Amino acid sequence: MKKNTYREIIEQVLGMTKNIVLTGFEPFGGSQINPSIIACKSYENQIISDYEIKVFEIPLRFKEIKNQIEEIVKQEEPKAVICTGQSPRPVISVERVAINVADLVKSAYNCRTKPEDEILDLAGPAAYFTKLPIKLIKSNLEEDKIPCEISNSAGTYGCNQIFYHLMHFINTNNINIPAGFIHVPSLPEQVIGKNYPSMSIETIKRGIGIIINTTIEELTT
Repeated sequence: MKKNTYREIIEQVLGMTKNIVLTGFEPFGGSQINPSIIACKSYENQIISDYEIKVFEIPLRFKEIKNQIEEIVKQEEPKAVICTGQSPRPVISVERVAINVADLVKSAYNCRTKPEDEILDLAGPAAYFTKLPIKLIKSNLEEDKIPCEISNSAGTYGCNQIFYHLMHFINTNNINIPAGFIHVPSLPEQVIGKNYPSMSIETIKRGIGIIINTTIEELTT
């Protein structure tokens, strides 16, 4: 069994709330919806195994993402952080690694910024590995018949960016918590007339719930 830290003992004695942070992105690319934030908001303020779920919508604006995620972690002092975003993939992708670069070819941020081979943090390493229990998450998703994968590339857009900034912040500040990034597929209504895969919002929500519970399981064992 995991030993409780001094702070955790105080939280238990005083009945202080333990938070888990979920983030999703605002809509982008001409869409009016983003399944990542929709799915996350379905868990907003829920208490799961004594952890309160706090949800934040992140603007898909290049210069704002770093400050947003750092302020959220400072403010909430969460026990875990699960960031999410939308991808054109057919499955839920549990991301393994964030890389220190932003590079866009066809798309752009909502602020119209279009970085090319831009280093996210000049003082940071080339990459960070996730601190989420990705193998267990994949196993639990598959057990519930939800299509998923462990992905070795979070891309070079806003999803990779928030993932990298999150990991850089917690690593440089010695914040030892489970943290990482999850990609979810588009919704059926977003791909009408397009040759793209999709997943129902009910399945995505269920998947996010499994990821939350698996992360909590990691915290309590």
